[in-house]
Amino acid sequence: MMSELGAMNNMVSQVQRTVFFISDGTAITAETLGHAVLSQFPLSFISYTLPFVTSEARAHEIKQKIDIIFEETQLRPLVFYSIISPEVKQIITQSAGFCQDIVQSLVAPIQKEVGLEPEPKLNRTHGLSMQNMNQYDARIAAIEYTLAHDDGISLRNLDQAQVILIGVSRCGKTPTSLYLAMQFGIQAANYPFTADDMDNLQLPAALRPYTHKLFGLTISPERLAAIREERRENSRYASIRQCRIEIAEVEALFRQNKINYLNTTNYSVEEISAKVIDTMGLQRRIF
Repeated sequence: MMSELGAMNNMVSQVQRTVFFISDGTAITAETLGHAVLSQFPLSFISYTLPFVTSEARAHEIKQKIDIIFEETQLRPLVFYSIISPEVKQIITQSAGFCQDIVQSLVAPIQKEVGLEPEPKLNRTHGLSMQNMNQYDARIAAIEYTLAHDDGISLRNLDQAQVILIGVSRCGKTPTSLYLAMQFGIQAANYPFTADDMDNLQLPAALRPYTHKLFGLTISPERLAAIREERRENSRYASIRQCRIEIAEVEALFRQNKINYLNTTNYSVEEISAKVIDTMGLQRRIF
């Protein structure tokens, strides 16, 4: 009996479902929350992200697509939506999809708790307004700063950095720095240790006054070698021996200088960024 149940579960998990993320704004919220929910299930799915659905004509086109997929597969497409217009919303919810209003499911209980009527507004989450213009400017400034201080390009104005990521080449410093800047408006610099540094590895003089801002990234030698192999095939730079030497030296430097560090091997850039923010006590600014 147990083997039969296991086989049935495997069949269900292998069924491919269609998912729609629909919004009258950027669809970032619908996509993010939808993915968070779907990650709880062993599902394979094809997804469609449809932003700026503000007209009834556009809504009818999407409804037709949902209905056609249902007719062809006999599986209801999963629909995550965030729409203000009652007319547009009604068209979507009349489709053959399994429709979930990702915002309203939370608005109702919050409304009851705070005793206030919600005031829906188009593009409030990710749109620009006078109220959040200063935050937007801060994010642009953070991105510009991070690009100017990527990969040790510049060691000037490090006093303005909120965090300085250090580590060997290809361990995730650049994507993490850019994610911190773009998502949270954090001014992040990063500095790479190269193979030439390994004979006498030490903190560069320019970084020493800012040890309290330093955060180290490391990675398994095997994973590092695989990443580098894609960049420089069959090179000393990508050899497992060179990767082991660099990782060992850099981790020793982190420990010697009491620098917090994280092994990034099994973490996504989102998880790495969250750990950096939490460890360094940085302020998250959501835009």
